[in-house]
Amino acid sequence: MKIRNDRGQATVITVVFLVVLLGMAALVLDIGSWYRADRATQSTADAAALAGAQALPYDTTNARALAQQYSNKNGGGVTGGDVTITSSPYSANDTIKVQVHRTASGVFTKLFGVNQVGVGSKATARASLMQSAQYVAPIGVNLKHPDLKGTTACPCFGPGNVTTLPLGKNGAPGSFDLINIDGSKGGTGGQILADWILHGYSGYLPIGSYLSDTGAKWNDSLVQNALEQRMHTTLLFPVYDTLSGSGANAVYHVVGWVGFYLMGHDAHGSTGSLTGYFTQVTWDGIESTATDGSNPDLGARTVKLID
Repeated sequence: MKIRNDRGQATVITVVFLVVLLGMAALVLDIGSWYRADRATQSTADAAALAGAQALPYDTTNARALAQQYSNKNGGGVTGGDVTITSSPYSANDTIKVQVHRTASGVFTKLFGVNQVGVGSKATARASLMQSAQYVAPIGVNLKHPDLKGTTACPCFGPGNVTTLPLGKNGAPGSFDLINIDGSKGGTGGQILADWILHGYSGYLPIGSYLSDTGAKWNDSLVQNALEQRMHTTLLFPVYDTLSGSGANAVYHVVGWVGFYLMGHDAHGSTGSLTGYFTQVTWDGIESTATDGSNPDLGARTVKLID
């Protein structure tokens, strides 16, 4: 009787099994690495789109440059053709799309002839006018200010357009360019006004009607100190087109927001002024979807990623 020896066969099966197991492990490790590389491209695309949107809609060339510059500092993968700027229903040249293309190398999969794979992501961001804005200071700006609506070239932004904002009696008895941005009625104390000037109001303020903060508060030491601390910084002011009524019932109709770089203040009693210039700003806010011109473009926009 002949007895078969299967020990060699078992060894072969074991070797084959180990090769398969190692191949599966290699595939899992490399796929995980490729997935992480793909997620990295998404982070780069998101950030590059948000960076480029900071310059929209006013400077499309700079928007493209910012998107590429940011991606180059974070792994690259963006060429000029990977950045496109389009218009939304709300504004021209307000949307930027960035596509990131990279390669991810294999480690173990090279044993199977797979040296690298392509990974990539895309992101779109929009710079929108604001229906509601956060961190607003309580000083109202008339839409008819010469640097806002003075000529067809305005709004006029930047340090080459230094101007003054008048503070004081503005046509409605008891109103001195201070707005109750918290929706309250009557006068607020110096501490509250000072906090709004220093930090802005913490809630989101929608476009609409706001009551006047009655009384002349410009002599208040807390208000004076707040203005001094905000020197050489940018504040966001509400812009109104009409002021009606009087006293605690005076109503400012706010139509938008404007950034103002503060260079000086001369406020006392019931009169005074702020010196500085209007500036384009990206701010924390909720986008406007108005298409009827009711929300004028005064250079203050919010940026967000969109689908």
